[in-house]
Order: sequence, then C-alpha cells, then structure tokens
Amino acid sequence: MLKFIFVSVVLMGFVKEWWFIQISLFLMCFLFGCSMGHDFSVSGLGFSLGADHLGFILIMLSMWIMALVISASQSMNKNNNSPSGFLLVNLLLLLALILTFSATDYLLFYISFESSLIPTLVLILGWGYQPERIQAGIYMLFYTLFASLPLLVSLLSFYNLGGSLTIGVVSCVDQAGFVTFLWYFCTIFAFVVKLPLYLVHLWLPKAHVEAPVAGSMILAGVLLKLGGYGLIRMLCLYPEVNKMFSWFWVSVSVLGGVVVSFMCLRQVDMKSLIAYSSVAHMGMVMSGLVVFGWWGLTGAVVIMVGHGLCSSGLFCLANMVYERLGTRSLLVNKGLLNFMPSLGLWWFLLSIGNMAAPPTINLLGEINLIMSVVSWSKVSMVGIAFLSFFSAAYTLYLYSMSQHGVFFNSLFSCCSGKTSEYLVLMLHWLPLNILIMKAVMFMPSF
Repeated sequence: MLKFIFVSVVLMGFVKEWWFIQISLFLMCFLFGCSMGHDFSVSGLGFSLGADHLGFILIMLSMWIMALVISASQSMNKNNNSPSGFLLVNLLLLLALILTFSATDYLLFYISFESSLIPTLVLILGWGYQPERIQAGIYMLFYTLFASLPLLVSLLSFYNLGGSLTIGVVSCVDQAGFVTFLWYFCTIFAFVVKLPLYLVHLWLPKAHVEAPVAGSMILAGVLLKLGGYGLIRMLCLYPEVNKMFSWFWVSVSVLGGVVVSFMCLRQVDMKSLIAYSSVAHMGMVMSGLVVFGWWGLTGAVVIMVGHGLCSSGLFCLANMVYERLGTRSLLVNKGLLNFMPSLGLWWFLLSIGNMAAPPTINLLGEINLIMSVVSWSKVSMVGIAFLSFFSAAYTLYLYSMSQHGVFFNSLFSCCSGKTSEYLVLMLHWLPLNILIMKAVMFMPSF
C-alpha cells in the first residue's frame, strides 16, 4: 500500500505533464492489478494501512476511474482552464480514496473519508459550469458534515470502551437499549447520506448537475461507494440492533427507489436523470447489506463496481453531447443518431448496463441482491419488481429521447466522436463485460 501512496504523492510534482500523469495512472492500475492475485486476506500492513479483498477491489476501481477521468477531461488542458490545478486536485482526491480503502484503523478511515470531500468541493466550485455550483457545493458540504460529526463521537466512544479502533479488533455491541439505538443511528447515518439513501439524497443531483465531467465521473464512480464500504465496515459492530431495524432500511431503500424511478421519468436534464438513477441503485445496495446475508454482501460489492463503471461512462457520454450542442436538455438533444451514429452504439451498450441487462456484471449483482432481499421477506418482492421494471423504463426513456425523434433545427453539423473519446468509452464498457466472465468461471466453486 505504501508504495502506491508514495507514487500518488510523487505524481503531484508532475502536474504540468498531462500525458505523463495519464500513462502513470494506467501503469499504476496494471501493477496494482498484478498484485491482486494473492490468497491472503490482508496485505501491506504497516502505519495502520493494509487492504483485504474488498479494499483491493475499490482501490483498483478508484485508480481506473481516475485514469479515465483525466483522459475524458482533455478539454480542460486544451482550453488552458488551469490544467495543473485540475490535475493536482484529482490526485489529492485519489490519495484520499486510497487511504480510505486501505485504512485498518477506524479513526484514520474517518479522517480520510472526510478529507475526500474537500477536493470534490474544489472541483465543483472551481470547474463547474453554472453559478448554481455554489449552492450545490454548500448542499454537499453541510449534508456530509452534519451527518459525519456524530460518527466521530461514536468512534471515540468505542475507543473509550475497548481501548482500540483497529478494524476487526473493536468489540461488537450486543445489548439493545435506547442508548445503543442512538449510537447505531449516529454511526450509520454518515454512510447513509454518502450512499445516498432516499430522503437524504437531495445533495447528489445538485452536485452532479453543477460539477464538471471529472466531478460527475468521480462522484458516481467512486465517492458513492464510500457509503457502501463504510456500511460494510460498521454494520458488523451492531449485529443485534441492525436485525431490529433492518425492516426500516429495506423499506426506505426499496420504496424510495421506486419513488426515485418515477422522478427519473420526469427529468429533462441528462445528468440529473443519471444522478437520480444512482439513488435507486444504491438503495438496492443498502437493502442487500442490512439483511446480513452472503448473497447480499457479494451482490452489493458487484453492484458498486458495475454501477461505478456504467454510471461514469454515461456521465462521460452526456458531457460529450454537452460539448457539441451546448445543452443537456432531452427536449433539445433529440435525434442524435442522425449526427452521431457511432456514439449511438455506446449509448446503447452503457444503457443496457444501467438497466442490468446481460451480459453486464450489473445483472449478476442484481440477481444476488434480489435473492438476498426476497429470501429475507417475501413481501419485498412487490417493491423489487416495481424497482426492476422502472429501472428499465427510465433507462429506455433516456436512450429513446436522446437518440430518436426529430433533431433540433439549428443544429446543422456535429463531430461524431474522436478516437480518444471512443477509447475512454471502451475502457468503461470492457470491464463491465469481462468481469462477469470471470465471475461465471468461479460460480461452480460456490
């Protein structure tokens, strides 16, 4: 772990060399992927840093998405919109993410978890598109800070009781009482907001709409996964209390996902629609985690990886359309197949990934989550059926509204796509379909 953190710090000295940063990040992904084949559960221990298999997966996802972010943000470099500062902020964010996913101490995890908020805020405020980005940044800042302070107090109380905050050493809370319920909600609420769950999701669409393409891709690709990762690490500390309140979380997750799906069907902004769809998908992740099942855990991790790649690719596509037409409105962006037929293929491939259709890895994750939640309660089958149906409905709405219909009259010519853009889209789509082949190979071992 230390060597990858050291490389991330060293790269900050080369922020004026755009191509060097790109090549270095892809090389880091390759070297990190080569070190993932070990059969031990924790590696690289030292300085309260290390990574198990879950940490490895999410660190790899962070490096991969960050490399694609910099490849997709070439316009920042060409327009001379402070490219060095842009690269520095992204590398700081990558460093915070690596520290978060490799922390073996809850306090270090909390500090790095919160520090990822600052570079994201700078990205939105510094390179956002509209004046409303200030409001979006304030929403994100205060939602996260308001929810995270009780988590710090909860961690300090764990240290006071057990004398240690090392992950795996902190003792679980078995008794059920009012004080335990209070600490449980204080601990979980920070990750529920970061996920985000329905009812505390208002900051996400605002942040996505006002952020540049890099901010949207990082938010969808990695930062939402911080909430799921934190839940995996913290829910195990309250096993008895979680069993008592799992019905509440599953109800809010599934029914909230259905409500958000209806909201997606009335969106006219591409980025807003993709952002609201993230709330529905992350609700399924929450419901799979709180039922404390092996199927739910594996399905949640698979969905986090698949959604990170798929949603990031859709935001990249929306940005390509915005750079050419100057708008993200679905009322204006009609008939894009007439002008950008090659991009229409990538719209289709990433859209079927968003609706969890085969052969993407999202299908495997949704099957696991559905089996987990339905085996926990047969009543939840109704909500999950609506959620799956409307997931396909709003994705088809996004695809058909943008690709078909009569094109905008004032649009007379448009670049269909550049080689670098096709490369970024392919590197989003390829892991979505390669990873499911690897998962199917190991299915018989279950």
